[in-house]
Amino acid sequence: MRLALAFALLASTAHAQTCGGPVGAFIEGVKAEAQAAGIPAATADSFFQGAQIDDAVLRADRAQGVFQKDFISFSRALISQNRIDNGRVYSQRNDATFDAIEARFGIPRGVLLAFWAFETDYGQVQGSFNTRNALLTLAHDCRRPDLFRPQLIAAIELYRRGGMNPTSTTGAWAGEIGQLQKLPREIVEKGMDGDGDGVVDLKSSSADALMTGANVLSSLGWRPNEPWLQEINVPANLDWGLTGLNNKATVADWAARGVTARNGSLGPANLPAAVLLPMGRNGPAFLAYPNFDVYFDWNKSFVYVTTAAYFATRLEGAPVYNAGNPSPPLTGSQMQQLQQKLTARGHDVGGIDGILGAKTREAVQAEQVRLGLPADAWPTVDLLNRL
Repeated sequence: MRLALAFALLASTAHAQTCGGPVGAFIEGVKAEAQAAGIPAATADSFFQGAQIDDAVLRADRAQGVFQKDFISFSRALISQNRIDNGRVYSQRNDATFDAIEARFGIPRGVLLAFWAFETDYGQVQGSFNTRNALLTLAHDCRRPDLFRPQLIAAIELYRRGGMNPTSTTGAWAGEIGQLQKLPREIVEKGMDGDGDGVVDLKSSSADALMTGANVLSSLGWRPNEPWLQEINVPANLDWGLTGLNNKATVADWAARGVTARNGSLGPANLPAAVLLPMGRNGPAFLAYPNFDVYFDWNKSFVYVTTAAYFATRLEGAPVYNAGNPSPPLTGSQMQQLQQKLTARGHDVGGIDGILGAKTREAVQAEQVRLGLPADAWPTVDLLNRL
């Protein structure tokens, strides 16, 4: 409890945290904060023995161009027949764990299988970056110290508990560990012993990783035994300005507007939902339920979240989506031009990065409404030219 309160204090004062400067002095500052969080000085000293900045981490952090892909391109790149087949294999292999998760948390196995596949190919590719050095590098870097400095301190606590070895524990470039790639603070606060051996080991134990992942999703607000995403048919005369994640209505309301399930039936009539058109009114269409919002606390990328949620439905038996015939996506440079123009008009697009994220989509939809265009949040060359 004391450590959790210390983390909360650190998070609330993130804007006052230092970054950059001499690495040695930076480490001493982190050690002082770790001691304030209740971690013995000797533990912090031992943790940082041999620690160093990893330039490869910074290069990886600056090169996330994969998220510039549109939904169809991204989903086709990540979802292969091999991953679907392996999903069945790993589902059967961990049947008891998935049953226990569903009974305790009400989370279908497809949801966790999709994350497991995307994060590490079911535990087979967990990353080769030294976790301590990766977190030190990102905490010292002044791009996102408010995120990574508390994670670095959590890693010291994880080391104190025997949950990582600072010299040998490896994972993703952003400091995530294990088969579901969780950051140290999540492991400290939400880690679970799924196989009953008395140890939380997210690298070697699939049961521990899956149970911890379920605990994280539950703590983020997952609503038990409810849907998360469903493919739908939308009528050609739908008011496109009502679509988008910020525009929710009940399932009954959407049905009254002509929305139907592509397969099976829609969710409960009183459940709130949003019509999601990742590539506009002529592309795939989904109904996003409250559980879909939880995905954004796992990963902030709109295209990753949508693909992970869709893949979970595939693993639960849904067919391949109807790709439709959407307008071609903007190039990366065109998207940056669009974001510059949207920013000039007062919109917050979250940065000029060439990525069609949630904030850029909201701004696009607002401008489509202003210009009298179909407000489906899908940017086109025509919109770019009009702006």
